[in-house]
Amino acid sequence: MVNFVDDNQRSNYDPLLITIAEYTLKTTPFSKEALDTAFITLMDALGCGFLALKFSETCRSHLGPVVPGTQVPMGVRVPGTAYQLDPIKAAWDIGCMVRWLDFNDTWLAAEWGHPSDNLGALLSISDYISQRKEANNQPPLSIQTLLESMIKAYEIQGILALTNSFNRFGLDHVALVKIASTAVTTQLLGGNKNQILSALSHAFVDGQSLRTYRHAPNACPRKSWAAGDATARAVHLSLCAMKGEIGIPSVLTAKKWGFQTTLFQDHPLNLSQDLTDYVMRHILFKVQYPAEFHAQTAIEAAIHLHPQLKGRYEDIQTIRLTTHEAAIRIISKAGPLNNPADRDHCLQYMVAIGLLFGSLNETHYEDQFHASHPEIDILRNKMEVIESPQYTKNYYAENKRAIPNDIQIFFKSNPPTHKMIVEYPLGHRQRREEALPELRKKFTNNLSSCFPDSQKNSILNWFQDREAISHQSVSDLLTLLNKKQS
Repeated sequence: MVNFVDDNQRSNYDPLLITIAEYTLKTTPFSKEALDTAFITLMDALGCGFLALKFSETCRSHLGPVVPGTQVPMGVRVPGTAYQLDPIKAAWDIGCMVRWLDFNDTWLAAEWGHPSDNLGALLSISDYISQRKEANNQPPLSIQTLLESMIKAYEIQGILALTNSFNRFGLDHVALVKIASTAVTTQLLGGNKNQILSALSHAFVDGQSLRTYRHAPNACPRKSWAAGDATARAVHLSLCAMKGEIGIPSVLTAKKWGFQTTLFQDHPLNLSQDLTDYVMRHILFKVQYPAEFHAQTAIEAAIHLHPQLKGRYEDIQTIRLTTHEAAIRIISKAGPLNNPADRDHCLQYMVAIGLLFGSLNETHYEDQFHASHPEIDILRNKMEVIESPQYTKNYYAENKRAIPNDIQIFFKSNPPTHKMIVEYPLGHRQRREEALPELRKKFTNNLSSCFPDSQKNSILNWFQDREAISHQSVSDLLTLLNKKQS
């Protein structure tokens, strides 16, 4: 007779969780390059949020207290608004607005994502902590601390993404935002190693979001608020851990019921390199185009070709797009495009815009614009998308991390264009010096969309010198970015 019983011996925490928790508690100074880059990512992410506030009524509809009129004493300030909210809803709002227009920074590997999504949790919990410290005559959190927390969150998300492909199992990359934000916000709250481990284990035990809202035929605006949802959950789990919630030590490796078995088809989660500041130093910026990052070089190539096509669009027979496997898997699609979220994740649509108009901005995705320009879909139907194995190899190569695309156009009655190849987008580390002036210009323009000139100029002055403001408080920053009720 077989006795079927489960072994109820509680194990130690999974080694991966321990590694993340110990890194989160690290106090070793980060490199100047990482801190300088973190300052630029903070500036850029906030600017993306300000543009979303101006541009999208749908984005604005997601913001504010869940129950209208709710007042929160010492509530977290949501930048660019007059809202003061509880830290969980504030994390939602900040994460939502930063991500809404698909214009914030990017990380590409086996998994991809947008590490500045973590700012929803980090800014929210930093203001929450700072205001309470100030009320008790204690020093608030500094900008230096905020930047260090950003480096840690970027690193956790990005290094996990190097070799662990959540998308291949149908899971969305915002799971990594939740994991990174949970670890770092618990540390900011003063959590010890056991509290960070507890919070992390609960972030993994959550049912993770499915990617279907990013792909045909279901692409929709949820992909724009998914990061806000993830950061809000991270703050909630961190607060629970700080109140004594016990953890789930073998959440990853438990037989039958663990994360790796139930959601990863028994593939082990791993870290392929030590956690340092690698991700922040190598982050990718979206400098000019609010578009899914795998298409950035294709858009640049299309815009280069635009002057050669004036008056010749009817003569086009074929537009050949050569790309890497990840772009084909994520954003190559045919058929009707049903909403802006559908269009900004369609390689062919974005290339058609670049070829036709010589630019790409957030207005090009709107329903009215699409309906007014039937020539966009005419060009889409002339496109063929093929993979270059070399481009795919260069995409994954650690010493390259290229995002290559090329375009060549064939005509009915004329010779084809030359093949326009762009391997590295403007936001790549290899083009960082070229990108910095453009990123500041982008930030200035985004501020203009949200603030009056006097406040805009004060904010611009504040963002001139990272070292000069590193000692200032997060409260100072949030006060500067607060938008008074008119």
